[in-house]
Amino acid sequence: MFNFCSLYSGSTGNCLLVQSNETKILIDAGVSQKKISEALASFNLDLNNIDAIVVTHEHSDHIMNVGSISKKYEIPVYCNIETLNAMPDQKNKIAEDNQRIFKINKSFRINDLEIIPFSIPHDAANPCGFNIIHDDKKISIATDIGHVDNTLISNLRDSSFILLEANYDPDILKYGRYPFPLKQRILSPLGHLSNESAGKTLSELLSEHTLKRAMLGHLSKENNFPELALKTVYDELETKNITKKDISIDIASRNCPSKLIKI
Repeated sequence: MFNFCSLYSGSTGNCLLVQSNETKILIDAGVSQKKISEALASFNLDLNNIDAIVVTHEHSDHIMNVGSISKKYEIPVYCNIETLNAMPDQKNKIAEDNQRIFKINKSFRINDLEIIPFSIPHDAANPCGFNIIHDDKKISIATDIGHVDNTLISNLRDSSFILLEANYDPDILKYGRYPFPLKQRILSPLGHLSNESAGKTLSELLSEHTLKRAMLGHLSKENNFPELALKTVYDELETKNITKKDISIDIASRNCPSKLIKI
């Protein structure tokens, strides 16, 4: 068994679930404990079943309840040292023996899962995505990406499934109500990934045959719509003669769990 579920994904809060026969981990915990518990219950799980929380970066929509959940349920928290030090309020709630430090590009194990963190371009202390490997299959988690370069593409290759950011539509962002400095941050090389860029990224990865499923995540509440994100990505894929028969793409909701993806 090797499963993925987006419990919540978006600018309002993020929490993902990866499970195998022996292990259940959360990637981030940026929504309320109540919401996480309700989402887990839909899969007959609860926070007592979680073996670890693995943190991408310190922005509040990813770590809002990491410390509280770790403290209450004695759950180890895995992150790099720069991220840990950049979230002092959460760090103070996590028992020292539950603070597990990893290094970028160096694999570590949580029971039967191998996890390889890789750098992502975002305006945080030391943000990362993750490759999670089990039974020779790989799940890739890559959101909060300012731009895509060859290194990132290399890290995402050979994945069986990818959660990839499709944060905004440029025209909606341009004419929307966000203040100009925030628009500039989102558009910057350390900001977020547009729908079109997500499509270009997937089209490059689909030159291989291992990737069969993807999910678009971290959609902006103000600057995107699920239908628009999906259409833009598929339109981009079609320019490379890639059709819906070649890859199944889902949308991660900000409000409720996705279906369980069996890898």
